[in-house]
Amino acid sequence: MAGVETRRWGTLPDGQHVQLFVLRAPNGLSVTLGEYGARLLRVQMPDRDGVPGDLLLGHPDLTAYLEQQDALYFGATVGRVANRTARGRFELGEQQYQLAINNPPNHLHGGPGGFHAVRWEGAALDGDEGLNGVTFHYHSPDGEEGYPGAVDVTARYTLGGNGWLSLDCRVSTDAPTPLNLTNHAYWNLADGGASSVLDHTLLPSATQFLAVDDTAIPDTVTEVQGTPFDFRAGKPLRQDLDADNAQLRGAGGYDHHFVLLNGGRGLKQAAVLSDPASGRRMEVWTTENGVQLYSGNFLSGSVVGWNGARYGKHAALCLETQQAPDAVNQPELDRLGAASIIVQPGQPYHTRTRWHFSVME
Repeated sequence: MAGVETRRWGTLPDGQHVQLFVLRAPNGLSVTLGEYGARLLRVQMPDRDGVPGDLLLGHPDLTAYLEQQDALYFGATVGRVANRTARGRFELGEQQYQLAINNPPNHLHGGPGGFHAVRWEGAALDGDEGLNGVTFHYHSPDGEEGYPGAVDVTARYTLGGNGWLSLDCRVSTDAPTPLNLTNHAYWNLADGGASSVLDHTLLPSATQFLAVDDTAIPDTVTEVQGTPFDFRAGKPLRQDLDADNAQLRGAGGYDHHFVLLNGGRGLKQAAVLSDPASGRRMEVWTTENGVQLYSGNFLSGSVVGWNGARYGKHAALCLETQQAPDAVNQPELDRLGAASIIVQPGQPYHTRTRWHFSVME
């Protein structure tokens, strides 16, 4: 296993220097990570012919994230609460909290100054416990983005020689607060977003999804059978994307939470994504009860990424492992998970996502 390469990535407007880290595995898999947003910047691996290529949307320049890409959350660690919170409001104890409305009329992904938009302190794990990886740490003070309690967060990425990339997020808090972290990677196993992801085959481990209202807030746990959300046998993303379906029209494509078959906190397979053209295959595993499928509906071609790739609509998809959106306001959705998203002082919070990359014959 190769070591961890560390180098300067850039400087934030407040003068903070930002580093990036490169992890490499013997099978040709390489992963680049950055302190801004504790994010995945680049993932590369060979295809079935041994030709290396990009699997992830991203950009080499920090300024691109500061100026435009940050609104798309490319590869970032997202929190305190991923996805949408209805009207940006929730009640905890007897107190009402108002969060930023950054996805009108709702709050999205922890707010404009959430975990994706801050510098985390990164440290290489090279030689530490025999792991090849990086740990990022961030302290979020009480009241940041409207959330109660001060929290300490670590996001640890580790790369295994057998094609595994793991992300472990751990949080401690000094007051009750909602927590629902995820990673917001945009995947295109064919060419990293230079072309469409619509011919990729997707197989989520789910028989139910959350139907949403006209503001994208979940309102019904719905069986996938007989709907365009039925991926149980695996199918190309494009197969039913243009179906005459109110849910798809409202979201401009897929942007829905799938309820995993085993909702417990143990590690379980959430989805399998494969690209027939390159032969690349990715399994997603998680400790969470669901995965949000987002089909890159708002990519517009305005962002240029690795190797000059211009990211157009459906250039990638996201598989965001998480608890149910708006669970803080909907007890029936909160109960879908093994534990509430309200975390108490002294209560450990730990979420794990693992991606396994391989090549099909």
